[in-house]
Amino acid sequence: MNWLKQTVANVAGTREPIYGPDAIQPVTQQAQETPYRELTKDDLKWRAYQHTNVETQTFYIMADNGVLAMVQVIYSNVASIHTTCQFNSKIFATNRDAPHIWHSDGLHNHLFDESMLSFGADNLALTLNEAGDSYTIKSAVNPDSLVNITFSRTAPGFVVGKDGTSYFGTDHKNPWGSMSHAFWPRCKVEGTITTKEKTYDVTGRGLFIHALQGMKPHHAAAKWDFVNFQTPTYSAVMMEFTTPPSYGSTVVNVGGVVKDGEIIYAGATNTAKHIEAAQDTENDWPEPKTAKFVWDGKTKDEKPFHAELDGSLGTRLDRVDVMAEVPGFIKAIAGSVAGTKPYIYQYHSRDELSLKVKAGDEETSEPGTLFMEATFIS
Repeated sequence: MNWLKQTVANVAGTREPIYGPDAIQPVTQQAQETPYRELTKDDLKWRAYQHTNVETQTFYIMADNGVLAMVQVIYSNVASIHTTCQFNSKIFATNRDAPHIWHSDGLHNHLFDESMLSFGADNLALTLNEAGDSYTIKSAVNPDSLVNITFSRTAPGFVVGKDGTSYFGTDHKNPWGSMSHAFWPRCKVEGTITTKEKTYDVTGRGLFIHALQGMKPHHAAAKWDFVNFQTPTYSAVMMEFTTPPSYGSTVVNVGGVVKDGEIIYAGATNTAKHIEAAQDTENDWPEPKTAKFVWDGKTKDEKPFHAELDGSLGTRLDRVDVMAEVPGFIKAIAGSVAGTKPYIYQYHSRDELSLKVKAGDEETSEPGTLFMEATFIS
């Protein structure tokens, strides 16, 4: 009966029944035994599942000249009926005096290479090099956003736990859904994005994330917090989601702190807290104003580790009404579930917040550039 209810929910977009916290095997359980594992080349393969899922490769850019941008490839399958691919690019107006430059375009004739490591479509090539440590993204999908970027990792990538994946389902041996994240937290970025008005030099630092939601997004998570903080010495990343009540409102947090050439800490014993929030009058979500993000655990050599980022998020960079902005195939996945009204609140600051790091007896504090998202779904 649970299987039948789940199948109906997957196809029709209905709200799931309450399965309880035992129906999720969060990656935090794996992390108790294996806090993290460094990525191999094989970990970067596209899964391209033939059941309901959304798979993304996202490249976040913090250029030396202050440009903040992201590019993303989305592969989506709806109930094994329809597969759609999309290319998104966004240059954020960080001075808030101009509109963001946002493009979302459907891809045609998509394909993967034989190894499933590189992706292509008409006027698009996303290619991983032979060494497995550098991506090139070349896109002429939209003439108003011509992308030519190289992302080269300067620190090891990682997944939290053994495989970076949380599994959903009442039968633990045969889960019906999953959620996974793999990170390159510190990358060297080179290249340009050319719009109608100008060419943006995006040389600087970046973060790459390969993510897979192997089920309907609103069934997997009710809310999210995402932190990308880059300083001259450190990169700190955190991804936290809270499941809907269907899975016991379980909180799953993965993240890490790295320097060039090494992972200082990675694991699942982290926290994301909104210290102050204000009710958004347009949609009633509690828009965060100040927040505190903490990474806690041990270094590779078993020294106590603690890092925190604490303070005002500043003026909101953007508020994205997901159902208004995203392509139709995402709307098809979301369905018409009562109470599902996803909004993403995005924040950015440069040299206004500092990452405080304590590894063993060594303490440092360093200002850096923040990109943070708080997402409310249901």
